Amino acid sequence: MDVTFSTFLGQIVSNPVLAVTVILALGAIFVNGWTDAPNAIATCVTTRCMPARAAILMSAAFNFLGVLIMTHFNASVANTISHIVDFGGNSTMALACLCAALFSIVVYGATASRFGIPTSQSHSLIAGLTGAAIALGGASSVNVHEWMKVIYGLALSIGLGFVMGWVLCKLVSILFVAANRRRANVFFKYAQIASAAAMSFMHGAQDGQKFIGVLFLGVAFASGQTSVGDAGIPIWIMLLCSATMGIGTSVGGERIIKSVGQSMVKLEKYQGFSADLAGAANLLLATLTGIPVSSTHIKTCAIMGVGAVKRLSAINFGVVKDMMFTWFFTFPACGLISFVMAKLFMMFI
Repeated sequence: MDVTFSTFLGQIVSNPVLAVTVILALGAIFVNGWTDAPNAIATCVTTRCMPARAAILMSAAFNFLGVLIMTHFNASVANTISHIVDFGGNSTMALACLCAALFSIVVYGATASRFGIPTSQSHSLIAGLTGAAIALGGASSVNVHEWMKVIYGLALSIGLGFVMGWVLCKLVSILFVAANRRRANVFFKYAQIASAAAMSFMHGAQDGQKFIGVLFLGVAFASGQTSVGDAGIPIWIMLLCSATMGIGTSVGGERIIKSVGQSMVKLEKYQGFSADLAGAANLLLATLTGIPVSSTHIKTCAIMGVGAVKRLSAINFGVVKDMMFTWFFTFPACGLISFVMAKLFMMFI
């Protein structure tokens, strides 16, 4: 499948369902950059290594590069998302269900926000795709092999994220135990800026690829294909999603930064560096192996691991409860909404 950007624009004009799908996908990427990407630089700002606005702009640049560069060299996460379900042999119905899946994310996100329910856009996307595919073709539409990667991602988020955060912070504490505190703080100020940039790069690489996979599916369905197969992702899709993620990140909110960086554990510079490096390393591992994970949850668990080095009481376990609630509630709730939406959408096709 070789679709040029001009062909894509023509498809949008002639296919209203594709137009809505593209708007929803790009809107989701923008919101992800706006609300989720600031998590990558939260510790860098709260430890006063960088002013909030400068950190946000740095994060925007590295999110853009992360989406573009990683997708170009390793699109494993995008491939997982585009193959996680099978929408069947009718490309028109498949596009309608894909649109319903994205619409369900908006509905679920708005409803959850109204009632104060914590959400994960990554998990909402996977649940939405799954619910819509089941509505179209039944349970056999789910690719169990690819879906198992989601389960691996949950374990990776909470287990390896926590452990690596703890190990790195403990190692840094041992190596710098006799260091001059003032000089060490100067070193970790710049080290944390570098690790925050790495975390931003990997956030783009992981989260951007999820929606690249969805957008690629939409283009395939609009072109009469029933799957993307082994086709390569066009560079214009990478650029479009990269730019959208970068722009969304550039308007990120300082309130989110404060919430993530200060509500869980009070961090010093070396701890912030350890958390960022652990989060970036975990995201790199997940992205290279095609495992879709929540970058926010990985960073959150890394911060908890860092906090546990001194004492477990330093951790705000209320955040842990919210995270677990998100996992166990998002999949059935968003999946059900997507199932119903897909059935409704198919009635009008």
